[in-house]
Amino acid sequence: MAAALLDYVPTSLRTIAKRAALAVGVEITRNPFAKRLTALCDRLDVRAVLDVGANSGQYATFLRQAGFAGHIVSCEPVADAHAKLVRAAAADPAWHPERLALGPSAGEVEVNVSGNSYSSSVLPMLDAHRDAAPESAYVRTESAPMSTVDDLLGTYGYPPERTLLKIDVQGYEWEVLQGARAVLPALAAVQVELSLTPLYDGQRLMGDISDLLVAAGLELWAIEPGFCDPATGRMLQCDGVFVRSGS
Repeated sequence: MAAALLDYVPTSLRTIAKRAALAVGVEITRNPFAKRLTALCDRLDVRAVLDVGANSGQYATFLRQAGFAGHIVSCEPVADAHAKLVRAAAADPAWHPERLALGPSAGEVEVNVSGNSYSSSVLPMLDAHRDAAPESAYVRTESAPMSTVDDLLGTYGYPPERTLLKIDVQGYEWEVLQGARAVLPALAAVQVELSLTPLYDGQRLMGDISDLLVAAGLELWAIEPGFCDPATGRMLQCDGVFVRSGS
């Protein structure tokens, strides 16, 4: 990562560089996207984040380090990753780990577990994805409970207009949004992984997801680059942040 280059610069030079940048109105930070997202949450008065596809808690940690102090519900269906998530959240009373997949309806679902865990998915990956990222190959399947965004927000009692929905579910984004039909028109914001080309069998791509969110009254606020094909440099996925229109 570009930010990691700062680790190779002596502390004194880093301090000088940061002061010089601030003098001309530029802030140097390790993760400017985290700062922008937290500032957006402050502006929208977001009090809760529903973290769908939490893995071992990287996103919630990212938010906490950037200064978000509200409630976080992190949902992760894979047992090993969920155990790490529970440990990460143990000292934070406003961080609630759930062993759940979220989808279009409540029930049970089979999850394809990848070797790197964070590429695990309900949908089977296509060969092109496996070739681009061999560490994401599946090693087993697991059954997991599945709920919906609508039901989970109802259980916790968080008002949608004060909630950010984050979705990182490896091709299953459309199905998660189908389970959010009741709250989607009221959510403050949605951050969702968008695929520019098919990586999983049956997944919906960036255009379909964007159209659904825009139809629900959200508008694209930011795009953050994501996974690229290491051989060609082509961007395969990015994160889109959608905000309630007029906010």
